Amino acid sequence: ELLRGNRHLADDRQMKFRIGINLEDVIARDDGTVYGDGVNISARLESLAEPGGLCLSGTVYDQIEGKLSIGLKFIGEQTVKNIARPVRAYQWEQEPGKISAVLSVSAPSVVKEVEAKSLRKAGLVALVALIVAVGCAGAWWYSQGPSTSPTEIALANGTSLSLPDKPSIAVLPFVNMSEDPKQEYFSDGMTEDVITRLSKLSGLFVIARNSVFTYKGHAVKPQQVSKELGVRYVLEGSVRKEKNRVRITAQLIDATTGYHLWAENYDGELKSIFTLQDQIARKIVTALASKVTNTDQPGVKRQETNNVETYDLFLRGVALFNESRKDSNATARRLFEQVIGLDPNYARAYTYLSYTYFVDWEFQWTGDAGGLDRAIETDRKAIALDDFMAEGHIGFDWHMVWKSQHDVAIAELERGLSLDPGSGRAYALLSQALNFAGRPEEAIGFSKRAMRLDPKYAPALMGPAHSYYLLKRYEEAIVALKNVLGRYPNFLPARRLLAATYAELRRDREARAEVAEVLRISPGASLDLWRQRTPYKNTDDLERFVTGLRNAGMK
Repeated sequence: ELLRGNRHLADDRQMKFRIGINLEDVIARDDGTVYGDGVNISARLESLAEPGGLCLSGTVYDQIEGKLSIGLKFIGEQTVKNIARPVRAYQWEQEPGKISAVLSVSAPSVVKEVEAKSLRKAGLVALVALIVAVGCAGAWWYSQGPSTSPTEIALANGTSLSLPDKPSIAVLPFVNMSEDPKQEYFSDGMTEDVITRLSKLSGLFVIARNSVFTYKGHAVKPQQVSKELGVRYVLEGSVRKEKNRVRITAQLIDATTGYHLWAENYDGELKSIFTLQDQIARKIVTALASKVTNTDQPGVKRQETNNVETYDLFLRGVALFNESRKDSNATARRLFEQVIGLDPNYARAYTYLSYTYFVDWEFQWTGDAGGLDRAIETDRKAIALDDFMAEGHIGFDWHMVWKSQHDVAIAELERGLSLDPGSGRAYALLSQALNFAGRPEEAIGFSKRAMRLDPKYAPALMGPAHSYYLLKRYEEAIVALKNVLGRYPNFLPARRLLAATYAELRRDREARAEVAEVLRISPGASLDLWRQRTPYKNTDDLERFVTGLRNAGMK
């Protein structure tokens, strides 16, 4: 109607509104106002539209694809304010020749058709289509409309991720205050252990290690961390280790207000390091006690080894393993073997030892064809020693995926999640296990959960890209894969999949460039190798992947 009304008016008299359309649940208040993601996403889409144009979410596009004679251009997955997950967005391409066709569409009949098809397909699903048209009146509406929560109001200035519905915390890497810079591994290990202890509490939302360690070595304000990771509380700390003494300082901050909830020093002998870690974790729980729904202390305490020398060697090994290099991986393995020699019952050391075997096998750093089997054997030892250690089940699952034991893998991951419901890694690997099992639609939901818990973790970012590829949503897969590689340019699975995706779209030059990158990262990669190893349950998925790599130039 606006197009028709503007048709004979001078430019300075035309009313050009931007419109965002979304299809999602909303929550209505007694006074008639509505809020929730259904409202917020449509408002964000409005800001992406061209003046006089429309911007649709992926949920709307899925319902009208092929039903309306209008041009819609995919503009990628958009990260929008106050929304945790990326939003697929499509802009209406205003082609003059098609405007008359648009104007002739009967909106009520389209709504009825979509509604009927949605109900037939999804059963009892209640969805509301929200259209937010923002001109002068629209801007007023949005400025007056309710936010989704009081916390979002506090973070409204540039917030990129909304806060979860329970207390949320990010533990920043503890700063090494020792005179010896080589003690960095110890402060990193302290950070990881505190994160692990807190993540076992079902009443807390804890950002995982991979994301918080992107801030290592950088001076950041708690408010920035809060906005980028979507958490309310930030823990900062430092570690000074000298001979047999250790001092740990820690402060807990409400990043929405800048208020320090507490700040304390912990001094003790190195042999008491586990007690000090427990004290810090318990202090956080105490500070948040009124907000945490489940503060059972067994979830905080984690006794792994009583030998401080063993623990110190283990932390050195973890630091080297995290460097993801051939030489550092080999050194890490020797340290884990030394740890196990000192304490044969240290279950987590077996888990990390299995990781070194798997990484060697995956990247072909040693050409050891039995690396995967050795990893699985070591996983079994870890689980036998401590069946309640989530990492053991999570590692075993991922390795069993590559043996094409999809059902076993998924069951083990579910076990791992029951032990550590805050594990972003577990959600990411479960997503990938479902992708390889031929269940990409289910996988997307777990990927989104993984990205929320660990927004900067490569496998978490990789999950939706893999699902889009399997669903033949290739343009979306490319956007997601580029997002992964923008952070992790040497992440081999993303390079492989991007090469195959480009090949599907006949973008040969770009496909061959990706194959060149694959061979740079893993010189021993070959078509036969990935045909043998890639654990797709459905042979059609495997053949499509291998054919894509072949068309991309892999030999």
